Amino acid sequence: MTSSLFYLLIFIAFGAGAGTAVWYFFQRAREHNRVSGSLQLVLYVVLLPQESTANEQERRDPKDIISIMEQFYAGMVSRDEVRTLGFLTDRPSFALEIALPSVGEETTFYVAVPRKWSRVFEKKVSALFPHARVEQIKDYNIFNEDGVTVGSTLRLKRAPFFPIKSYRRLEADPLEVLTTAFSKMKKEGDGAAIQLVVRPASSEWQEKGKQTARFLKKGKSLKEISKTDSWQGAATNVMGEFISGPKKKQKEDEFQKSPDPVDEELVKQVEEKAARAGFDVNIRLLASAATQEEALDILQSLEDAFLQFSDPQANSFIVERKRGSSLEELAYQFSFRMFQEKQAVYLSTEELTSLYHFPIGALSASKVKYVKAREAPSPANLPTEGIVLGENVFRGEHSPLHFERDDRRRHLYVIGQTGTGKSNFLEEMARQDIKNGDGVCFIDPHGESIEKLLTLIPRERMEDVIYFNPGDIDRPLALNMLEYDPQFPEQKTFVVNELFSIFQKLYGGVPESMGPMFEQYFRNATMLAIDDPTEIATLLEVGRVMADKTYRDYKLSKCTNVVVKTFWRDVAEKAGGEASLANIVPYITSKFDVFLANDIMRPMIAQQHSSFNFRKVMDEKKILLINLSKGRLGELNSSLLGLIIVGKLLLAALSRVNVERETRNDFFFYIDEFQNVTTPSIATILSEARKYRLNLVISHQFIGQLSDDIKKAVFGNVGSMASLRIGVEDAEFMEQQFAPVFTAQDLINLDNGNAYMRLLIKGQTSRPFSMHIFLSPDGDKVVAEAVKEYSRIKYGRPKEEVEAEIMKRYEHEG
Repeated sequence: MTSSLFYLLIFIAFGAGAGTAVWYFFQRAREHNRVSGSLQLVLYVVLLPQESTANEQERRDPKDIISIMEQFYAGMVSRDEVRTLGFLTDRPSFALEIALPSVGEETTFYVAVPRKWSRVFEKKVSALFPHARVEQIKDYNIFNEDGVTVGSTLRLKRAPFFPIKSYRRLEADPLEVLTTAFSKMKKEGDGAAIQLVVRPASSEWQEKGKQTARFLKKGKSLKEISKTDSWQGAATNVMGEFISGPKKKQKEDEFQKSPDPVDEELVKQVEEKAARAGFDVNIRLLASAATQEEALDILQSLEDAFLQFSDPQANSFIVERKRGSSLEELAYQFSFRMFQEKQAVYLSTEELTSLYHFPIGALSASKVKYVKAREAPSPANLPTEGIVLGENVFRGEHSPLHFERDDRRRHLYVIGQTGTGKSNFLEEMARQDIKNGDGVCFIDPHGESIEKLLTLIPRERMEDVIYFNPGDIDRPLALNMLEYDPQFPEQKTFVVNELFSIFQKLYGGVPESMGPMFEQYFRNATMLAIDDPTEIATLLEVGRVMADKTYRDYKLSKCTNVVVKTFWRDVAEKAGGEASLANIVPYITSKFDVFLANDIMRPMIAQQHSSFNFRKVMDEKKILLINLSKGRLGELNSSLLGLIIVGKLLLAALSRVNVERETRNDFFFYIDEFQNVTTPSIATILSEARKYRLNLVISHQFIGQLSDDIKKAVFGNVGSMASLRIGVEDAEFMEQQFAPVFTAQDLINLDNGNAYMRLLIKGQTSRPFSMHIFLSPDGDKVVAEAVKEYSRIKYGRPKEEVEAEIMKRYEHEG
């Protein structure tokens, strides 16, 4: 007997020890399982556009928009899978977080899901929130390493079957209060987060909720149904009702004899909660700041934000502040987004939506991070050939954006404020054209893009470069607007008209200085100067025709234009004689004497032969880089040179009429700040130059820079458009070009390096889409210096030689 008892005790002790060991192993294994599961979570930031959803609210009840989040959670319930570790099982969880990192000032909405759910999560958010941006990111940090961290958890006051006050019964969006709790935090040093670790709950909870509703209908008191210590206790209380046997029947009979008044509204709320899918949720609040007092102030604000969900007749949250090791454990669980059974509260999809939904419209009192400008997918028929403009990034998919050669012949218009990446966009396009062996001209009013492109010239194309730098006064290049091809005598009229338009452009701010008298004398003086086939005229000769009778008579003897000869002999000279003409001359010549008297400009514009033939530049695929930096030239001189170059290139393009269209190679013409160097003839370029393979890429900062006629020419002719960030007034106009995909608010809020594109594809205008711009790679400064030196030696001439030639010609002609 004693021996049997001894063995029995040994067996019991062994069993207890083995049970303890198994229990310890079980707990350790589950903890390991939770940690490994946490490490497999993928963190996303979810951003919605502020303006578009605000417009949506005007058409729909905000609560209906918030309810979309319930559909999201209902879909997550269907992801009720099981993680298995031997005989251990655990339903996977995901985390919902509203946080403000320790460095920053925007409250951000995060979601962390198991890696195997990531694709489903992205698609579900995109389907329910089409304008949302879902970005996978690295983890953020709310902790002030040199400061203090405080935290708390929330539990329900009564049994979980009793609902809290949801968004449907609140007057305002509950996020207004929740996010306001973050609004007074410092930009650096303060961090805080509301974390909900969520796991689909067992369907048993719904059955228990329905049973609770039945008890309430029978008049059972809340005190009998609910216990206030924990929801586990409440569950035990209600479960006891299911297993109480005969006593249950006796108690129900007692309730039927003396029932409490039935709160029909409460019964309805319990039934509604039980009818919805539910989740087990850990609710954690953490705050970190430089001092204990500051951290507690932030935490108190977060805790107070949950008071809005209190319903005295049903349920509310109780705060449990953590200290010491409990606080350390809380920070650990927060960092790893671990689900803890003992901290869980049961919430329906409606209640969970009330605590966490993506921000709908503008939240008035807080700095919430929104999508500044929405994204849109690229067209399905996007080309696979041509230069790459950038890439379309939409819902995690990256698609290169090609621009085919034939569509480029309808030109590209680019608008964007300074600093948005507009010049980078043009540089990268030009770099690809140069690399592809195409002919390029790039007019840069600042000089920085030209300096960049010079470093990117392939060594095999170094000799193709013509670097036009007016700042190089030692070896100036010649640029004569009055020079034309004798094979095309009709070009004379174009030259005179274009030169007159140039001066109208330059002096348009003083209209009275460009009246009919100026036009009449200027046209006839210029025509007389260039009509002599034996001499190439410059602006220098135009002034002399008017001021020097001997020289004018010499030119009249060579002139074959009857109208011009009649004007000078029968109108100008007879209308008051030379004395009267002498009074008119300063009025006319003052417009271009300012350039001829300039020591930088005269050596360029007073040479008879331009340093290079623009037609050959186009036909031989040269690289013409024009540096019109205003720092040394001044704005007026820079504009004059740019206007002359644009006119010369158009003249060269039109002269291609003498060759078959198929043999005309493409020439790509980039003009940054094009409003400074274009006259109304740009309408001709945009409409006609396509035939002659002169393909334009024009850019500027704001529409107010354009005159009405140029504005009409641009928007009436360009095939493709790109808009970077622009101002309010321009956005209202450009919205018409990008509707219905993008709004004015999107155009205003674009980040640097991003653009909206309306691309011509196979001759058809595409639906607008978003684009991220690529930056050009780093170049070789040694190559740039070599190119500059080669170009100035080949195309430039010593200034002394040029000045001596001008003086000799002037004296000889005199």
